[in-house]
Amino acid sequence: MHHHRKLTTISLAVMAFLLQSSMPRAQDAEARSVLWVTARAEHSGLLDFAGKIQPRVEADLAFRTLGRVISRNVRLGDIVRKGDILMALDPLALKLSMRSAEAEVRSAQAQLQNAQTVAERNQILVTSKSASQADLEVAEQSLIAAQANLDRANSSLDKAREQLTYTTLKADFDGAITATAANVGQTVAVGQTVLTLAGLEQRDVLVDVPEALLTPIRAAPDISVELQLDPTISTRGTLREIAPEADATTRTYRVKIAVDQAPPSFRLGSVVTVRFSADAQSEDIRLPVSAVFDEDDKHFVWLIDTASNAVRKTEIGIASPAGQTLLVTVKSGLSLGDRVVAAGVDQIKDGQIVKLGQERRT
Repeated sequence: MHHHRKLTTISLAVMAFLLQSSMPRAQDAEARSVLWVTARAEHSGLLDFAGKIQPRVEADLAFRTLGRVISRNVRLGDIVRKGDILMALDPLALKLSMRSAEAEVRSAQAQLQNAQTVAERNQILVTSKSASQADLEVAEQSLIAAQANLDRANSSLDKAREQLTYTTLKADFDGAITATAANVGQTVAVGQTVLTLAGLEQRDVLVDVPEALLTPIRAAPDISVELQLDPTISTRGTLREIAPEADATTRTYRVKIAVDQAPPSFRLGSVVTVRFSADAQSEDIRLPVSAVFDEDDKHFVWLIDTASNAVRKTEIGIASPAGQTLLVTVKSGLSLGDRVVAAGVDQIKDGQIVKLGQERRT
């Protein structure tokens, strides 16, 4: 009997333990996923941007005459050289026009030769008093008209020959085909874009930069560009252009970095990382504005404990530059490497357990 009670007590304890284990803990129930950011120095990662390699010179190619495409010698991504024939139109109609112009030239030449003969004969007859001076003047005027007719026919022939060359589309410079817009059998209009050719000699990196960071970027003495697929491959860049107006949607400015001396692995369309160095290596920490909240004229952030993931209300001192709207500079209260809640700060309580969601890049 005693043995039976002992087994019953043990069974009840095991069931209670299993039931307790299967129930969610209060802390787990309260844990919420948060967007967070790592406290970094102003020079560490602040001036790093993702960019894309783009050609500096890019041309939309089109035929200068109406026609039906009979051949396309290139495909998307092909490398071409200056003078290469890229596409061709059916030349039959223009060949017939050229033959007609050639016939007009031959007819004009025959008329000119006949007019010269008549003018010479009348000159002889006038000398021998067998023809009047008026007949000679008429013959000379006919000769002038025949010469003008031949000049017009030659011009028409030159024009027909020139138009015949319009049936072939050639590369104006060395480059790569970045877009195709017409296929064999398609009838294209004059000026209709059929291919896009991008130059290979001059390349730019395009990055979008917030307005608040334009000043340090302009002052950066050194710009390095590295491939994201292989960071060991890098090159130096030169600030070439900053857009005068911000993008209407993102409110960022398009910045162009020249990388003319980049290795061949920096292909068009490659994704790269652009790093702008700073003269002074400041240790000031920068945080997004959304991470900071105010109480009683003081500034606070939610500091995430590394071990327990519990948040702690932490007072900080900040100094925002004039015109700064995206980031704040932290002067005190945080250390490099601290994790801070970056958004939704008004929905968190002191001591609450959180789960690390996506890290925000300042």
